[in-house]
Amino acid sequence: MFRVMNRFLSNATNRIDAKGRVSVPSAFRSVLAQRNVQELYCFQDFVFPAISIGGPDLLERFERQIAAEDPFSPDANEMSLLIHGGGVFMKLDAEGRLMVTDFIRGFTGISDEVTFVGRADHFQLWQPQAFVAAQAQARGERKLAGKRS
Repeated sequence: MFRVMNRFLSNATNRIDAKGRVSVPSAFRSVLAQRNVQELYCFQDFVFPAISIGGPDLLERFERQIAAEDPFSPDANEMSLLIHGGGVFMKLDAEGRLMVTDFIRGFTGISDEVTFVGRADHFQLWQPQAFVAAQAQARGERKLAGKRS
């Protein structure tokens, strides 16, 4: 029996239009609809030159981690700096497009195309060549380490 997946999987590259908008892949929009996500929480990834995007539950997950720490600890302060200082809320327009803002372009190097990358509970926006290079590097490192999965 076919089961509808509610995870962000795979990747797709779409062109940015003349007004600076990009269509979010339909499979990703379906997951957002299943999760009833109206507002997108977007933040600068901690490791990769990518913007990570999910619903408010993604922000809440990080805030729970911060709250579990001593509020004056370096870990809590660093996490808040990254999560709150490096994050914004955005919305899709009525046609399922996202505005590719300076916040996105400046951090990722995206210019005329965006690669959408599924990350299970969220997705990311990548500059296409950067994604290809990072995926190849990750595959190579796993191969060198002798890991099959």
